[in-house]
Amino acid sequence: MQPVLYIVIPCYNEQEVLPITAPLFLDKILSLAAAGKINGESRVLFVNDGSKDRTWEIIQELAGQDPHYMGLCQSRNRGHQNAVLAGLMEARDRCDITISIDCDGQDDINAMDAMVDAYLDGCDVVYGVRSSRETDSFFKRATAQGFYKFLAAMGAEVVYNHADYRLISARVLKELAHFREVNLFLRGLVPLVGFKSTTVAYARAERLAGESHYPLSKMVALAVDGITSLSVRPLRLITGFGVLVALVSFIGVVWALVTALAGRTVAGWASMTCIVCFVSGVQLICLGIIGEYIGKIYMETKQRPRYIVSERCGRWDENEKNGEI
Repeated sequence: MQPVLYIVIPCYNEQEVLPITAPLFLDKILSLAAAGKINGESRVLFVNDGSKDRTWEIIQELAGQDPHYMGLCQSRNRGHQNAVLAGLMEARDRCDITISIDCDGQDDINAMDAMVDAYLDGCDVVYGVRSSRETDSFFKRATAQGFYKFLAAMGAEVVYNHADYRLISARVLKELAHFREVNLFLRGLVPLVGFKSTTVAYARAERLAGESHYPLSKMVALAVDGITSLSVRPLRLITGFGVLVALVSFIGVVWALVTALAGRTVAGWASMTCIVCFVSGVQLICLGIIGEYIGKIYMETKQRPRYIVSERCGRWDENEKNGEI
């Protein structure tokens, strides 16, 4: 029997691009079903992440026009990762596989054919990986590549050049639901679940309409979340650097004592000021990194829901109430 596929699409202020890309997602569902690769009960699931424009109204209109469209509306904006998780968790009991993808049209939807083929060949996770970054500016390309390399250097297990375009089977989603982190970084969590996986390369295009919602500041914040959520290597680097500074300081103390005993001491205001400023700066950086981890612990202990659904549209179970997780 063909698997039921749910395409999970997070949306935040996408009123310009949604009317363009929604028919493309529907066509892909229909073409895969016509080819006998997926079940005709497959759906396109939009997740409205607290948009301030007409995004939710457009999703409701789409759901009223075709039964293949479904929608979830979060009670407020909770961020891209939480929106993706909301769609995955709400879909996991209704489908055999999910494919998460952004709604801006940059990710090649035709790569879904190869993803489904890989699933039918026995893979539970299929990562969409960019084959090149020729469409990016030099700055965007350099920062993006640095992003993945920095994550790897800091001990976060990620797939290089992979964002959130991936196929996940229902049994992997079942295990992913056991990961209760509030500070989400799905690019690192999914590899931790395990199961057989592979990659599918695709070329990324320009955004079809609207503006990007992932500037450099958000990319940096995502990198910090990824590192602090998945690795303690920065804390170990602090320890190692502290040992190094202590060793250098010990050598300096020995040199100062020898110089004093030899009677060759001179006024050292400049050198002393430099040392104090350097050590103070190192201490503040170390405290900041430690504070980032403490902040993460603080948020995790609260065990707040990672998403809250306020509305639904489309063919959901009639007896189903609004949910939270």
